[in-house]
Amino acid sequence: MAHAPMLARVSSGFTSGSPRVILAMALAVASGSSAFGQQPGGKAGETHLPISSITLYRSGVGYFERLGRVDGSASVSLRFATEQVNDILKSMVVLDLSGGSVESVRYGSQEPLERRLASFAIDVSAAGSMEELLHQLRGAPVRIATPDGTVEGTVMGVEGRTEMVDRVTIRRPFVNLLTSKGMRSVGLYNASNMEITDPALASELAKALGALAEHRADNTKAVDLSLKGQGTREVFVSYIHEMPVWKASYRLVLPGADRSEASDSRPTLQGWAIVENNTDEDWQGVNLSLVAGQPVSFTMNLYQSFYVKRPDVPVPVAAGVAPRNYEATFAAADALMSQADADNAPEFDLARVAKERAAPGAPPAMRSSAGGGGGSAGRGFASSFGVDAMRTQASATAAESGEVFMYRLDTPVTVERRRSAMLPILSAPIDGERVSIYNDADGTKHPMRGVRIVNSTNLQLMPGPIAVYDGSSYAGDATVAHVPAGDSRLLAYAVDLEVEASSMRTPAIRSTRARIVNGALVMSHEREERTEHTFTNKDASGSRTILVEHARRANWSLVTPEKPDETTDSLYRFRVQVPAGRAATLSIVERTTDQSQIAVGAIDPDTSLAYWKQGAISQQVLDAFKEAQRLRDLVAQAQRRIATTQDQINAITADQDRIRQNIGGIEKASTLYARYIQKLDEQETALETLRKEIAEATADQATRQRAYEDYVRNLSVE
Repeated sequence: MAHAPMLARVSSGFTSGSPRVILAMALAVASGSSAFGQQPGGKAGETHLPISSITLYRSGVGYFERLGRVDGSASVSLRFATEQVNDILKSMVVLDLSGGSVESVRYGSQEPLERRLASFAIDVSAAGSMEELLHQLRGAPVRIATPDGTVEGTVMGVEGRTEMVDRVTIRRPFVNLLTSKGMRSVGLYNASNMEITDPALASELAKALGALAEHRADNTKAVDLSLKGQGTREVFVSYIHEMPVWKASYRLVLPGADRSEASDSRPTLQGWAIVENNTDEDWQGVNLSLVAGQPVSFTMNLYQSFYVKRPDVPVPVAAGVAPRNYEATFAAADALMSQADADNAPEFDLARVAKERAAPGAPPAMRSSAGGGGGSAGRGFASSFGVDAMRTQASATAAESGEVFMYRLDTPVTVERRRSAMLPILSAPIDGERVSIYNDADGTKHPMRGVRIVNSTNLQLMPGPIAVYDGSSYAGDATVAHVPAGDSRLLAYAVDLEVEASSMRTPAIRSTRARIVNGALVMSHEREERTEHTFTNKDASGSRTILVEHARRANWSLVTPEKPDETTDSLYRFRVQVPAGRAATLSIVERTTDQSQIAVGAIDPDTSLAYWKQGAISQQVLDAFKEAQRLRDLVAQAQRRIATTQDQINAITADQDRIRQNIGGIEKASTLYARYIQKLDEQETALETLRKEIAEATADQATRQRAYEDYVRNLSVE
């Protein structure tokens, strides 16, 4: 972003000999809210400061400098659009460069209309009818003229009544008056005239209406600069506000077939800047600069008065409290000492620094390194902020200013108020080549006629339209984005109807490799896609150089051709030469590899055998699958043994529950009782044996599971 020159805002009472420190500030590039409007005229004794320099930015702001002389104590009046005063309050800088001082900058305040109208005895902001006005005139003496005569009285109030008129119910307003003969209602629908007989109240109404009319007609405001000093002095004023974006327009002339061998066969590029003076003042001989930077800008309503609603706090009633004295803290004492040091600090004389920077022989240390975002008046404050310049055949000088590129017009410019101008900024031969451009994504069968230009002017080209001329004939239009010096761009300006193009894609997918890596089957699938572009040149008198644009895709590698002629962020470009009346074909082969992983345990024997038969896996991989399946089967056998033993335990336990239920109702001396007891004893012995077996089977299952997992985890086979 470009920065304007380092300037200062001088507050009232700060003179060049003041012992105080004048605060230096960097002039922020800010936008405004309306077109700039100033009138050169003024009151008698006022001095006019002409515009000396203007810098327009592509971001829609303009930086203005005024430079002139004053004699003695003088007043300078500048007029601005009312809605533009916010920008002036935010950005205006005033400098008396010859030892004088800026006494004050005064302007008419802008109180909110609602608050201003509310200050009158009659608020006309909402009074749009006679009825609404009379609501506010309660207690006021009035005289109302009706068809039955004139009625005088004091307004008590207004009410609406419904009446039948031609069988239709309508509402009619009535005003209730207190007259000398008592109370009386007067229909406002019959009133032809009403007069407020209180002169003071009538005057308030007139003033309120006058304030309303003044607000509508208040289109401009005067900003008065009071300058104090002796003798003739130089005064500098600068500010920033919103301006139309300056635009660039180009003409590209391609060499015709009749160009002689001795002449320069390069294309010629001519550039124009389109600027608009939408102000109310003529630009008479101003130094104009055009910048491509985009400074941060915003608007802020500094002009209008704002009021903060304060809380209504009740009067406190409390017992008397004795006064107290508080000791100062160390922090407070330190702050006082710091302030005292600041008051005794050496003065920074900004006016002196400004003049030294503007002096032609100023040393490099005194020149700004932040860049001259503002234009130069040739001898004003910002005149020394340019750097190395390169001149072209046009009447503009290009320069790097800070981090942005700037065109400075070599001669002063005059543009009348409310008019626009097209100013030459570039005219030079450039390197170029005729080409045709084809991209099958466009969906057309013809390439575009175009030209590759190389910005060999050592200047930067701003975005804009280009009218292309082939020799002496108009060939078409193109657009160009920002082109730095030395960079190249392709321009397409017409359809090449004499060349037909056709494209064909033949995609193919095949599996190329399978291997086991850390217990997972990694399947690599290679996809290869072939695209063939065929171009038929039906022009029997001339060959074609065709630039074929092909999309670059992530994870795809170019196989054929080995490398493109050009590469962009999203495209390959290939150059194809097509002889006159012949055809040519370009084959583009791309390849990509996709991978998928499947856990070895998730592949059954039939699937692994199918992979082997298809040639996707080797015999070693198949043997590894078989071994993993064998170990997995051993785990399954152990699991089945555990399940079988557990089923036996469950069956015995269920039978024991049955016996215990039956034995409760049998006498202990009976034979059946003894039989049940013997069976329970046998079952307990069997349960002990089964529990030992299930423990052994569980341990065996865990051993086999670990063996299977260790095998699979460390399994890597090509």
